[in-house]
Amino acid sequence: MSPVRVLVVDDQALFREALVTLLGARPEVEVVGEAADGHQALERSAALRPDVVLMDLHMPVLDGIGATRRLRVEQPGVRVLALTTFDDDEDVFAALRAGALGYLLKDVSSERLVEAVLSAARGESVLQPSVAAKVVARFAQLDAAQLDAPRRRPQPLVVPLSDRELDVLRLLADGRSNREIAAALFLAEGTVKNHVTSVLGKLGARDRTQAALHARALELI
Repeated sequence: MSPVRVLVVDDQALFREALVTLLGARPEVEVVGEAADGHQALERSAALRPDVVLMDLHMPVLDGIGATRRLRVEQPGVRVLALTTFDDDEDVFAALRAGALGYLLKDVSSERLVEAVLSAARGESVLQPSVAAKVVARFAQLDAAQLDAPRRRPQPLVVPLSDRELDVLRLLADGRSNREIAAALFLAEGTVKNHVTSVLGKLGARDRTQAALHARALELI
């Protein structure tokens, strides 16, 4: 069986070199290259065609979130594993929405890291336990919100809102920003912006406040 081809992306040269050395000592892994920022990662991934990219998130020029999002579109066969220092909610859900197959912290053991690389190459999701707990908690919140949501009535609109647009509308009416809505619904911020534009058009509203007022008047939320 051929070794898994890995591209290491991190702006900290010392950590990057240590990671290359660690992985290079394993026969089941072949480090095909390294990059210091997201832009280099895109270029070298296109040239080297790795199976897995180990992607830091906080980097100059182009961060790991942006690079992951572009890799998913430009090189969909490449699997991305986020490998970073922080596991705050914003980073976790932004990375997963961008297309990362897994999320690990830099204090992970070498054995666990190699296992994660091999799993990612097979298309399996890999999450640090603390990250997995966040994902489970977020899904539980969404399930509870769906159970608490009132049964929908027929919409008095010429063009009805889709289920997703109604979800966006509810959060919009609560005063959430596009970024906050994206995090709550596991969507890209650009997708949320498109939904908001569609919602405004269907409600005949000129802005978010008017959309919320119209929606409440029509008992949509």
